[in-house]
Amino acid sequence: MSTIVRRSRLSAAVHSALLLSLLPIAAVQAQDAEDEARQLDRIEVTGSRIKKAQIEGQTPVQTISRSEIEKSGLTSIGDILQELTASGSALNTKFNSSGNFGFPPDGSGVGAGSATVDLRHLGSKRVLVLVDGIRWVNESSASGVGSATDLNTIPVNIIERIEVLEDGASAIYGSDAIAGVINIITRRNFDGVAFSTSYGEYDEGDGETTTAELSFGKTGDNFSFFLGASYVEQKGIDSKDREISRFPVPGTGLTFGSSATPNGRFIFLPPEASTACPAIDLDDDPSTPDVPFCNITTPNGQSFPNGPQYPNDFIGFTTANRFNFAEYNYLLTPSERKGLFAQGRYDISDNVGWYVRALYNTRSSENRAAPEPLFLGPDAGTGNPYADDIFISADNPYNPFGIDLISSGPGANLILIGRRPVEGGARRFFQDVDTWYFGTGLEGSFELGSRPYYWDVNYARSSNQAEQTNYGSYNIRRIAQALGPVAACNADPQCVPLDIFGGPGTITPEMLAYIQPIVRDRSENNLQVFSANLTGDVADLWAGPLAFATGYEHRRLDGFYLPDALTIAGEYNGVPSQPTEGEYDVDEYYLEFNLPVYATAGSQLDISLAGRYSDYSTFGGETTGKLGFRWQFGDQFVLRGTAAEGFRAPSIGELFGSAARFDATLRDPCLIGLDGSAPTAPASVCQALGVPAGSAQANSQISVTTGGNRFLEPELSDSYSLGFVWSPAFGANTGWSERFDIEVTYYKHEIDGAVQAIDAQTQLNLCTGLVAGVAGGPDSPFCQGITRASTGGINGFANQLQNFGSIETDGFDVDLFWSLPEFDFGRIRVSWQNTFVDDYVAIDRLGTVQPTGVGIEVNNSAIPEWTSNLAVDWSYGDFNARWSTNHISDLTESCGDAWSFDVCSDPDPVNETGTNRLGSTTYHDLQFGWQTGWIADLRLTAGINNITDKDAPICLSCSLNGYDASTYMLPGRYYYVRADFKF
Repeated sequence: MSTIVRRSRLSAAVHSALLLSLLPIAAVQAQDAEDEARQLDRIEVTGSRIKKAQIEGQTPVQTISRSEIEKSGLTSIGDILQELTASGSALNTKFNSSGNFGFPPDGSGVGAGSATVDLRHLGSKRVLVLVDGIRWVNESSASGVGSATDLNTIPVNIIERIEVLEDGASAIYGSDAIAGVINIITRRNFDGVAFSTSYGEYDEGDGETTTAELSFGKTGDNFSFFLGASYVEQKGIDSKDREISRFPVPGTGLTFGSSATPNGRFIFLPPEASTACPAIDLDDDPSTPDVPFCNITTPNGQSFPNGPQYPNDFIGFTTANRFNFAEYNYLLTPSERKGLFAQGRYDISDNVGWYVRALYNTRSSENRAAPEPLFLGPDAGTGNPYADDIFISADNPYNPFGIDLISSGPGANLILIGRRPVEGGARRFFQDVDTWYFGTGLEGSFELGSRPYYWDVNYARSSNQAEQTNYGSYNIRRIAQALGPVAACNADPQCVPLDIFGGPGTITPEMLAYIQPIVRDRSENNLQVFSANLTGDVADLWAGPLAFATGYEHRRLDGFYLPDALTIAGEYNGVPSQPTEGEYDVDEYYLEFNLPVYATAGSQLDISLAGRYSDYSTFGGETTGKLGFRWQFGDQFVLRGTAAEGFRAPSIGELFGSAARFDATLRDPCLIGLDGSAPTAPASVCQALGVPAGSAQANSQISVTTGGNRFLEPELSDSYSLGFVWSPAFGANTGWSERFDIEVTYYKHEIDGAVQAIDAQTQLNLCTGLVAGVAGGPDSPFCQGITRASTGGINGFANQLQNFGSIETDGFDVDLFWSLPEFDFGRIRVSWQNTFVDDYVAIDRLGTVQPTGVGIEVNNSAIPEWTSNLAVDWSYGDFNARWSTNHISDLTESCGDAWSFDVCSDPDPVNETGTNRLGSTTYHDLQFGWQTGWIADLRLTAGINNITDKDAPICLSCSLNGYDASTYMLPGRYYYVRADFKF
């Protein structure tokens, strides 16, 4: 095992400064020993471990109060946080993940039913989530070992507030805090009983969401406790119920539908004497050779119980014969969550308190996909030999062609068969996730030299346990046996010869019983944390107290993913995967100082210094540092900034993830496109890669093999922020303003060695010589791991994790807060928050710029140049209202093969490509509330989200549902009502 101790200029400077800051302490303590100790209301703010009275520190912290959460009309923390202007693309329940994407390279799984948060577009795994300052366990959804936090495991009704730190904080909190920190503060001081219930639905009468929350608490002289119970049910919305999601790509009909149809698609080379399938000129170009193979199907919807007759019952396969898989998906996935939370505190003495917390949360969710396709033959490219090397016997009683269909070796004649067994029904993936949490600790204070010090010792154990049950998939080994020689099938008393040729309805229940299993997968993530912290004032210096915090933390993480035994054996027809299991532990030590430099009547300058050393069992040691300053000029202006080192340790899935697969939607530049367009790559390169002239791409989904890498090193980062808070005197206590604040922050993040896989489409473009200045061909490093069948189609694509080259992003946050004086018609408050992303560049280790960038939509995610939230709150007596807007600036994307359709806004017919513009989008929400003052202190609320019924812009490159579900609202108005009772 290697040991890594990195000492950059910043970490060395911070290390030295931490030591030097201790030198004057003894002398100053002697001088001030008799001074009266200050009695301050000390609190700890996210971004610093030092308890202090000064709330506004060196780093900007955005606080979302409980009242703001209730005003949103949202029932998931993930949905609430994804509305922040600094949020990037993250998983939510608008993603119908299972069965469609497969397994991502990082080994975390698809996270079906989860909701995560991304800050600064750096990925959910680079955001640290705390609950009451303690790390929360990573998600588990029975498809991998997650590396991000599922916010759906935390019930909304237990939250007092959410603090969002949008700055690097590894020196304060350790790994994962590269992009920022989410600290969820739970409810503590609560007296009485409260009950809340809400109901909402979309204007189409679907997506019904019901909640019920019960809260109970009591606060005494030396104790307090809080109990909370919650229930959330969200019903699903079918993709077919919205125009934007009825087809794979909106506005293109069946062009991008699947070639696996209920009637089947059969591509093979007929015997030489056969004239049933004459040579086919796929691209209508007389200069290219005709392709002498059958590419046939039977007429849509026709069934042949006694078997179709070849060639009379067959027709040529065209776009009109493709299958619309989109209408089977969910636009909004069903979910049911139940949670119980208890927290108690007891003062053992005047200076020592004990707390205990416990949580149980359970989630039942569902994803759905079209009936599982069967792709058989060398162009299937599944990586499963039962499918890719299929042998379909001539003596199979349903084989209409009278010949053996052979995938490889002597006499090979089969290219591809695509069959959609609609008889087996849609694929349905049910997740059951149980979250357990227990935490306890002691908190206290003591005086030393008349100075107060505060300490705490904590232990927490948490676990996410998930099981996913899959109905509607198939056993590919049994399919191969049922299609092979009858004698081999008869050798298995359960085997029933399979009919994939006769059209819909010809796969009988007896056939299904043999080939269709129930698949069950499991996964688990566990976390144990022990920590001890000490904070206080070391001495009173010339400009104020020198405050410090120090502590130790030990963490142990373990997790596993165990797919069904059928999957492990390689017999699963769906996306294959292997078990993953791993564990590691870490010991960390940190020291933080807040050093006052000088203070006058009108100005004060403080400098903060922090350093942390982390020792990991997987890779060794890592040191990080942070430097910050806060310069206050009178009561109106504060200048602040930070420079911080960060790191993120590779997760269990990234390190130990076994071979898996995801099906990427790719355009093979060496093949004729799905729409009949000519290959875009140089013909000489494609020929060198073994692609026969005139070869066509049968399917846009290409299987990509992924997996972990045990030799990964930590990601290293540098983060910078510089900004100010201005509260001008002309906006305070005047006729037009009670308070007026402007906050501006510049941020920059630089990540080296980011754990990531190269974008699959980019790699394929580079391999085939499609990128100017980069030579493609068999010797290209970008072609390593990409293999092709003799027909030219890709049958292997390895895309494992690596320590990427770099990711850099920077931009500005500009926020305005305005409280108007109270008028006869009530009080008005305005909040306007904006994020402007100036640049975002990701470069792989070979120096190739990746497609992700500012103003670009790619891979179901986007980085808008400008996002803005404007909210106007009005209150008058027992009434209140809120109008809010969410603005997303315009984006562009590649049209891909859809360049020739009207939905592509800027086509380029000459180069057979194009760019599509996703116009800027603004959503408007409106809410009214009434505090009745009746029995039980009843408060009624009604609201409409997306009141103008604004549709998301059409996304041609998105994998499902025609729009980017991580950036835009689900189509349609959402109406909701809520009632809160307090006894």
